[in-house]
Amino acid sequence: MKIAIIDYGAGNIQSIKFAIKRLGFEAVLTNDEDEIKAADKVIFPGVGEASSAMKMLRNSKLDTLIPKLTQPVLGICLGMQLMCAHSEEGDTTGLSIFEVPVLKFNNSLKVPQIGWNQITNLSTPIFSEIKELEYVYLVHSYYVAECDETIATSEYGVKYSTALKKDNFYGVQFHPEKSSDAGEKILKNFLEL
Repeated sequence: MKIAIIDYGAGNIQSIKFAIKRLGFEAVLTNDEDEIKAADKVIFPGVGEASSAMKMLRNSKLDTLIPKLTQPVLGICLGMQLMCAHSEEGDTTGLSIFEVPVLKFNNSLKVPQIGWNQITNLSTPIFSEIKELEYVYLVHSYYVAECDETIATSEYGVKYSTALKKDNFYGVQFHPEKSSDAGEKILKNFLEL
């Protein structure tokens, strides 16, 4: 199986690569259009600030490639947020794979939310054998409200989408590569879709 991790300068790439290797798979870090298109699975990571990450995507022309991909694609953290239509972070236009906005947590909450939180309302095969109220690791100041594409939720002052799915596109707000056994299982489920 060919696994491509999109390398655009805004990802927590090494820990994802190591997590995939622990599962017995190899992944290639790439920003090459043909290599990404040829992959069986694509992982779209992201750490950092939305507007500068989108600028890096546009500079490498990946902003037009990603929405056209037909194989399973997993957006992680900022990667998931960039798959949305718009982010309040930096007033950023996203890829519009998910036609929903990314919102800033209420000012009364401590942000970023850092640490472990429970996920619930799990659906789709990527959560196969994952228990309701399982803990995952999150670091974020922005969130996606519940919507038609929500496949998992968490609560932090508000109930929000911890995972999204539309067609072949999946997004998780949490970091599966840092979420212990549950995260590893979710990553494995995605790779085995």
